[in-house]
Amino acid sequence: MQETKKIKIKSSLGFSLVELLVVVAIIGILASVGVITYSGYISGTKEKSTKNVMLQISLAQTEEYSNSGNYYTQDNDSCTPTSSTSNDIETILFGGGDQIGKDMGYEICVASIGSSNFNIIAKEIDGACQLILSRNGNFTRGDDC
Repeated sequence: MQETKKIKIKSSLGFSLVELLVVVAIIGILASVGVITYSGYISGTKEKSTKNVMLQISLAQTEEYSNSGNYYTQDNDSCTPTSSTSNDIETILFGGGDQIGKDMGYEICVASIGSSNFNIIAKEIDGACQLILSRNGNFTRGDDC
């Protein structure tokens, strides 16, 4: 007589614990890379926004000089950007409103350099990054940016 062999087939109804742990680890790695990339993107966007506002202030300075014969400045040689200096720039150069948005993460001030020159200084609110725009349109980034 011929023997009949029965072959047992193991059916898999789910994932093993090891497979689930590998998938969770991969998702964690991808998420951390995404968060780091997104943070860098946000930081770069805030800096570009601040540079655009600084250029708007420089243009407003041209109009101020045409109207009064002087540039608007807040301090001699250098200044410390605060929310007060930013609000003063909005009020005096832009007539109020919200030209200098708080969402960009920087405070701004205007320093007098000599009798007919100025620098626009922006400092990051929660960081050490400092940007300087001279009257002739040259940007300088601090070492901490």
